[in-house]
Amino acid sequence: MPNAVVMTGYGTPDVLKWTEVALPEPGDGEIRIKVRAAGVGPTDLAIRAGHLRFPLPPDPVLGYEVAGLVDAVGPGVSGTRVGDAVAAVLFDRGGYAEYVVASIWTHKPDAVSWVDAAALPSSVEAAAGVLRQLRVKRAETLLVLGGGGSVGVIATQLAVARGVRVVSAVGARDDGLAAGLGATPVRYGPGLVERVEALGPVDAVLDAAGKGALGDAVALAGGPERVITLSDPTAGEFGVTLSGPSADRAPGSLDEGMALLAEGRLTMKPRRPLPMRDAAEAHRLLESGEVRDRIVLTLD
Repeated sequence: MPNAVVMTGYGTPDVLKWTEVALPEPGDGEIRIKVRAAGVGPTDLAIRAGHLRFPLPPDPVLGYEVAGLVDAVGPGVSGTRVGDAVAAVLFDRGGYAEYVVASIWTHKPDAVSWVDAAALPSSVEAAAGVLRQLRVKRAETLLVLGGGGSVGVIATQLAVARGVRVVSAVGARDDGLAAGLGATPVRYGPGLVERVEALGPVDAVLDAAGKGALGDAVALAGGPERVITLSDPTAGEFGVTLSGPSADRAPGSLDEGMALLAEGRLTMKPRRPLPMRDAAEAHRLLESGEVRDRIVLTLD
């Protein structure tokens, strides 16, 4: 039987256990992937800690993105064969595993490594999806909270390419990164409203940080209508949309993002690989702030 990192309950990283699970079978329009790498995102940490709670199946497995080799093809699949290298976004989680089933995937070019391919899917889907939901258009100003994170980095580039003015709320260490991507950096934290207001009005806010700044975001956007968060569990208190991955949030974004990555036209947050059986340590490192890179879990 294959193995996966099972979440045995809500709590500290110690609830993540490497254990045997059933081999998943692909259904209509699905493929099964023998995983080579899986991305670790902030939503994974929030779910595990119990900050975000969804109906969970027995032996739940975290992880919204993987890269690997196609191992089996379900009915109705065309253009993809066993042995193809792919990257996939997983809308029902499950990426921390030796095998996963996916319904949305793209082929991985040889120029893109397994680690890079696994770090892309959920970030580009979230970035493109929220920009679409916010209806951001040319000459508007978008505030990105957490502009130095995986989603923030990609969202900034996509928005700037559309002629959107981006103000990126980051820590001091990410000023140069934000500016290099075409955004105006501004310090995240107390006094954010005043610092952003000094730069001019804001049309929309993408909260990719999920760290309690929704009150400031609503104030700056003039209401909650064009404020979206990816992981702040207090969204409902502010009337803000909490946006999660879905098949129709950003159709085509994975294909587009992979092409840009292969062509060297998309910058991502630095990646750090760790063995998949060390998923608990990955969560601990990210929560402690000891690692600022994007952690990708790998399998040989």
